Amino acid sequence: MYEIGRQSYWLKRMLASDPGHKRLQQAGKATLSVISAVFTTLLVLNLFGQDPLLPAIISGVCGLLGIMAVMDDTKKEKQGTTLLLPLSAICGVTLGSLLSWSAVLVSTLMILIIFCSFYFSKFGSRYFSLGMIGFITVYFSSFLKLPPAQFPWFYGAICIGISYAFLYNFIIFRDTAQQLKRSVQSFHRQANLTFELLAEVVEDPDINQIRSKKLTENVKKLRDYANHVSTDLNSQNIRDVWPGVRTEQLRLYVFDTAMFVMTLSDSLEKLKERGALETEELRSILSRLILTLKKAEVLKMEQEEKHLAEAERVILSLRDIIDKRFGEHETRPEGWLYLLRRIEAIATHVTEGALAIKYSGEDVPGDEWSEEKEAAEEEDENKGMEASTKKAIQSVIAGTIAVIVGHLISPIQPYWVLLTTFIVQLGTPTVGRTYLKGLERSIGTVAGAIIGFFLAKSVSGQSELEVGLIFAVIFFAFYTLPVSYTVMSMFITMLIAFMYDLMLGGISYALLLARVVDTIVGAGIALTAAAFIFPTRTLDKMKEQLVEYLEVLEDYVLSYIQKFRRSESMKGLADLAFQMDEKIQLLEEDAKPALQRPGANKYSGIPRLLMSFTAINYYAKQLVASTYQKDFHHSEEITQALKRTEEVYKHNIRTIMAVMNGEATSGQLFKLQHEREMIERFAPGHKEGQGDIVHHLFFIWKINQALLVVGERMGLETVERLEG
Repeated sequence: MYEIGRQSYWLKRMLASDPGHKRLQQAGKATLSVISAVFTTLLVLNLFGQDPLLPAIISGVCGLLGIMAVMDDTKKEKQGTTLLLPLSAICGVTLGSLLSWSAVLVSTLMILIIFCSFYFSKFGSRYFSLGMIGFITVYFSSFLKLPPAQFPWFYGAICIGISYAFLYNFIIFRDTAQQLKRSVQSFHRQANLTFELLAEVVEDPDINQIRSKKLTENVKKLRDYANHVSTDLNSQNIRDVWPGVRTEQLRLYVFDTAMFVMTLSDSLEKLKERGALETEELRSILSRLILTLKKAEVLKMEQEEKHLAEAERVILSLRDIIDKRFGEHETRPEGWLYLLRRIEAIATHVTEGALAIKYSGEDVPGDEWSEEKEAAEEEDENKGMEASTKKAIQSVIAGTIAVIVGHLISPIQPYWVLLTTFIVQLGTPTVGRTYLKGLERSIGTVAGAIIGFFLAKSVSGQSELEVGLIFAVIFFAFYTLPVSYTVMSMFITMLIAFMYDLMLGGISYALLLARVVDTIVGAGIALTAAAFIFPTRTLDKMKEQLVEYLEVLEDYVLSYIQKFRRSESMKGLADLAFQMDEKIQLLEEDAKPALQRPGANKYSGIPRLLMSFTAINYYAKQLVASTYQKDFHHSEEITQALKRTEEVYKHNIRTIMAVMNGEATSGQLFKLQHEREMIERFAPGHKEGQGDIVHHLFFIWKINQALLVVGERMGLETVERLEG
């Protein structure tokens, strides 16, 4: 890992945050695009003697949406969508202005745009992006009531805004290779922070609860950073930054490092509780291991790496201690020795993977992970077709109600309720997610209205300062968006307060209060539509995610057992492990509304279900520690037991999936106690110098035990063994 030097914990925490500076870059691009679009439009229209304020606002909005609303998967698709945005925006300005004489026609047009945005999104996010900018431009032009003579100036302003978005998105900030490098640096910094805490755990004889909590938080952040790096990986980026390094090498190295830290964090506390760390020799070796891996500079290809060689020597010393302790036992040794064996195995994994990167340069065979991912995405897309249609129907009904309510409570600006309803419906596939987003937006709007009102009042009349504050809140709104939707909503409401004061020459509390009421009402309408029109409950959505997770888990575990049985290399498991980790994170995100709502989850079973699958995921990732282990010598009895283990896993996982899919209401799950006893009975002894089969199959039994717990909560019967 990269050495950070002697810095305070919080300085290191700040340096490690925002992996790859993604949030900074995205918010910076959006802000620069808005600034450039606004000032260029002001300059051009002033040169032609035209009133520049309103076209400049439209230009800034287009510059912002050209950055934030384009969400395609590939760079080429993003470029195509960006080039199509002016067409949608021009149509929006034209139709919104021409139909502004009729509230019914404008309302119908807006609802039609919202419907098409959701419905056609099943064919790609491009259609949603086009619908979003079309809706916003119709919204502005409908109350501006532009005469046709003004159209060319607004068309030009739109093109200026989108041009700057294209410039910043694809020309000035195009270097994704450097973004990958920054992501890896953030990952290394976070790993170092966690290593320092782990070193404190080893050196301190007492158990510190505050440090344990901080360590748990840092381990979770490291897992998130590992997923960030995995997302950024592609072969071209790696060749640009680290010539000779292969995609799967770096992905496996990142995965191993995160797993090593997670295993150390989990194991050290248990070792300390059992008194294993009272031995000075063991504490010294573990401290040296942490220190040498912390100092290793794996991806500095031009430097000779001495710390990895030192790490190999430390691991060898740890292995000698473990073998010595194992040799002192005639029967199966104490359980804490297996914790040390697990640490040694994953440390070996990390070191060998790092050395493979350091001295890499070989060609790589085809990567199966991309094909699997593409197939999974295609399956997700097919599943999303029905969901997008339901969302489109929800949007039509909710939009119609929002328009009617908007005209009743706010006839001057009746479409603010509709705008809020549309925004709350974005990215909220379940009732729970809609509730949470509506609540966060309402809280953020109330806070932003209060703060924005007093700030706007205090700087009223100072146009230059207000313009600067507008650009500042735009930056902070989108910088905080991935972290907190509530904070983002607060900054957006502050932006509206400054805009009102700048455009109207003053701001009243009644005006902001009206927007707050509109926002709360719009969020309520979105929630009502989600709850009563083709509702998708949080638990139902979680079951969909769990079925997808179980499909990957089945491939993962069966692949492990089959390759283990055949003594084949298992180096491809890290890709599947990352896929499972991503699905668990999606599961946690879907479960968040139920977990955060006071009292609502008491009898839902969601926390226990999430805990069970989090445990399964942890056990499954531990299997990767065996991917360098091969050439085990199996007896015929062990081979047959492994075959039956495969059959049991396939049956158990598919039975749980069938119940979750509603294809079955009952069934049987099988224990693996008989197969485990057979393998432990015929496995080579720990003194025979062969691979420790029992050790490498330990988490296979743990995963099945966790699956049995899940099945028991679903009402499935547990049977001792699979006959036949």
